[in-house]
Amino acid sequence: MRILHTSDWHLGRAFHRVNMLGAQAGFIGHLVTTVRERDVDAVVVSGDVYDRAVPPLAAVELFDEALHRLADLGVPTVMISGNHDSARRLGVGAGLIDRAGIHLRTDASGCGTPVVLKDEFGEVAFYGLPYLEPALVKDEFGVEKAGHEAVLAAAMDRVRDDLATREPGTRSVVLAHAFVTGGEASDSERDITIGGVASVPAGIFDGVDYAALGHLHGSQTITERVRYSGSPLPYSFSETDHRKTMWLVDLGADGSVAAERLDCPVPRALARIRGYLEDLLADPDLARHEEAWVEATLTDPVRPADPMARLSERFPHTLSLVFEPERTPDDPDVSYARRLAGRSDQEIAEDFVAHVRGAGPDAREQAVLQDVFDAVRADDTVREVAR
Repeated sequence: MRILHTSDWHLGRAFHRVNMLGAQAGFIGHLVTTVRERDVDAVVVSGDVYDRAVPPLAAVELFDEALHRLADLGVPTVMISGNHDSARRLGVGAGLIDRAGIHLRTDASGCGTPVVLKDEFGEVAFYGLPYLEPALVKDEFGVEKAGHEAVLAAAMDRVRDDLATREPGTRSVVLAHAFVTGGEASDSERDITIGGVASVPAGIFDGVDYAALGHLHGSQTITERVRYSGSPLPYSFSETDHRKTMWLVDLGADGSVAAERLDCPVPRALARIRGYLEDLLADPDLARHEEAWVEATLTDPVRPADPMARLSERFPHTLSLVFEPERTPDDPDVSYARRLAGRSDQEIAEDFVAHVRGAGPDAREQAVLQDVFDAVRADDTVREVAR
């Protein structure tokens, strides 16, 4: 069976101040063409269809168009909700849409109920595991402590239990929206840390033939059977080095996996340039970036006059301007930035406690701080879902 694996469309999202709806529509057209020209048997979309719980009308219209075009092809499509989606809103009408071959899986209670498709070698069971916010689904899965690994492991137990009841040789595909250990993050993904832990081990997907992952925006192979498709378009300059692709996966009769990366159309290259303003304006090696979307980091010790206007004369698509002036090592701003670099909210809070009272928090106080941070994140998620 030939499967096209994609995720993280983020319909409705902009790139800095650039409206990406046209590029997103272009991707949908590319997806439909790929399905038709490459004889795809099934499409999987592993979450974050929209960029936020209440998407703009234009994004909803584009999604509606995508559903119609996929249904017209007669190729089954399985979709799950991600942490940016409202599962309830995305899942409206799922029962009716199911009849058109578009299978929306947004309810955690349905993790063990697959979409079963057939090819000449037999059945393939597609299990949709929507993004599982631990605080919201721990009771559904009967886990004592809310954590990503616990709820995802419980969901995968349901998958394996169902698979065990099926005919021997039934192949299996899991769609999941999660941060798997070994994956490389970018600045574009929303933080899903709970209890100080965001990631889950790849071994959690043992027992299935292919895990089609969403959430991380870079296309990557965790194992031969566990892969991220990444987002089809860039959504931050941290993705400058990404190659935006989809996975074309051939699932053999014996459950073997052969995967090919298919490039997605990107409207414009990304570039990060750094240095003194005058050097950036004069450097001939930067000519290749003159038509790219540019993030410029200026290191001039003194902020130059009209830097954006001057940069835009040479790089008309400059979208981000960052100031990081060169400073001496003993500059207080340098030492403070270094103390904060790469530190979590929890670590910064613990440092603050130590600074105020002369001693850092003990184990009990660390647990209290962690519970507070988790509660804030969970509360933000609940409010987003309820909007």
